[in-house]
Amino acid sequence: MNWVDRLFLLGTGLIAIFLLSLFFKEYIRTKNNCNLYYLISFAVLTISGLLLIALGYDVLQSPVVVIVAALIPLSLSTGLVNEYFQQYSKPYLLFVIIGFLLLAVTRFAGPHILSTIILATVHSVAGLTIFFLPLLLVKNKRVRKDFVWITVGGTLIGIGGISLAFLKVGSPILPAEFIFTILAPVLFLMTGSFAKGFKSELS
Repeated sequence: MNWVDRLFLLGTGLIAIFLLSLFFKEYIRTKNNCNLYYLISFAVLTISGLLLIALGYDVLQSPVVVIVAALIPLSLSTGLVNEYFQQYSKPYLLFVIIGFLLLAVTRFAGPHILSTIILATVHSVAGLTIFFLPLLLVKNKRVRKDFVWITVGGTLIGIGGISLAFLKVGSPILPAEFIFTILAPVLFLMTGSFAKGFKSELS
């Protein structure tokens, strides 16, 4: 990992910490559970970024990386559903819990093909939720227009997350060298997009 990647990751961590402070203050003020899900997502992102800075991309060889990384889109999408579509909150949370547990079990116990299918399903549903919900909310004028930046962040998290996840389970959809080249900038742009989107509703 070069110094440019580390700068991108440092910027990612600083933005994530900024978001953590916003969601913590919002939770104290409102006690809404959606903020807890957002806190989990960006806490995992912050810790992941710091580990990458300290240990480099070798840390991604850890067998728990795929599982822990899944918490970022899963928690974020759960927060969006919980905040804006309360009627679907419990069914979606149940899907997330079951999906996460199945991902954890099959990641260690296999079989490989089942692990890959569950991984693709979990990431796809969470990614599509993050992508489409902000568009729907903006279209229905339930949020400010800048909230659409969460869709941008969702697109980036989908590209980076799925590519990295499939690489870790041995079924890469992009060359490993290319994934590691774009990973730090993608994380930075993703986090910046989320910050712009969420800040518009927390102002």
